[in-house]
Amino acid sequence: MVYREGEYMSEFTHFDDNGNAYMVDVSGKDVTKRTAVATGKIKVSPEVMAAVLGRKIKKGDVFTVAQVAGIMGTKRTSDLIPMCHPLSLTNAKVSFEIDEEENEITAFCTAVTEGKTGVEMEALTGVTVTLLTIYDMCKAIDKRMLIKDVHLVEKAGGKSGDFRY
Repeated sequence: MVYREGEYMSEFTHFDDNGNAYMVDVSGKDVTKRTAVATGKIKVSPEVMAAVLGRKIKKGDVFTVAQVAGIMGTKRTSDLIPMCHPLSLTNAKVSFEIDEEENEITAFCTAVTEGKTGVEMEALTGVTVTLLTIYDMCKAIDKRMLIKDVHLVEKAGGKSGDFRY
């Protein structure tokens, strides 16, 4: 679909009838518990995987640093995504699954709040920052890492209800 000025605006929630961008007004919505989980993968070389698992990365423990970075990313989402509401998160966490055979690290980020808008963007930002941190910490060994499959896994709460990928 190609955008032409004035067309297709009604399909997007962050544009008015004149095509002007705005932040959606959530003041009339109810405060509810909202949770979102996002995931993504980074494919690495066998050398990078061995260095990460053997804790041989000079910048530090990759998993701990990436967890902290991902959590920080959830808290800074509204600074990065222009129309995203600043949220008071009640929880954010990052976890990993390792597939040594495929040389892939899968990251999961969960974000939780009690508010008037969802936390999908926070979970997606958190998992992306987590994967970018792994890349940054390991790029001295091999820059051919591939970040892929970043997506929302599930969300709960809010007017639109629950979602599961």
